[in-house]
Amino acid sequence: MSYFSRFPKLAYDITNTNNWRLVPDILRRVKQRASIKAGQFIFDNYDVKEGEKPEDIAFKWFGDAQLHWVILMTNDITDRYYQWPMNQPQFQEFMTDKYDVGNEDTIHHYEIARSSGRTTGQGPNDYSYLVECNSDEVGAIPVTNREYEQRIQDKNRSIRLLNQRHLAEFIEEFDNLIKKD
Repeated sequence: MSYFSRFPKLAYDITNTNNWRLVPDILRRVKQRASIKAGQFIFDNYDVKEGEKPEDIAFKWFGDAQLHWVILMTNDITDRYYQWPMNQPQFQEFMTDKYDVGNEDTIHHYEIARSSGRTTGQGPNDYSYLVECNSDEVGAIPVTNREYEQRIQDKNRSIRLLNQRHLAEFIEEFDNLIKKD
């Protein structure tokens, strides 16, 4: 069953000519419970591979590409074009559109290592120990537009997958919530 087929129907006159049709009520929203979102034991970590789409992962993980919406929802992805990792050609086109040709490698901002609190990252893609600063601060390191956007891509690449044994319960709860008035 596809994502929008789960939504209740709504009578709508698309052409404003009294030609009413039943369409999915796409204005309905369901938010996953905080307890589910925080439940680290019901999720597995996954790194999206180059060119992988939510449908590809849903097929590999759940055996059904139409369950891609579960992956998007459990990762708070509302815009799969900018919150999902892009492949290299898409990323280059995005960089050119956003920063214009020749500006992809100009300075986006400056950073400095945090002097108190946690000062080391948890891995090669953890930039949380760096903070933005002014360019004239001692030790300030320039970060280019490309580096900044690549960090976002790296962060988007790391997702959580709902454990398969919780899938039926998750879908049942979604179905119940989406139909509530």
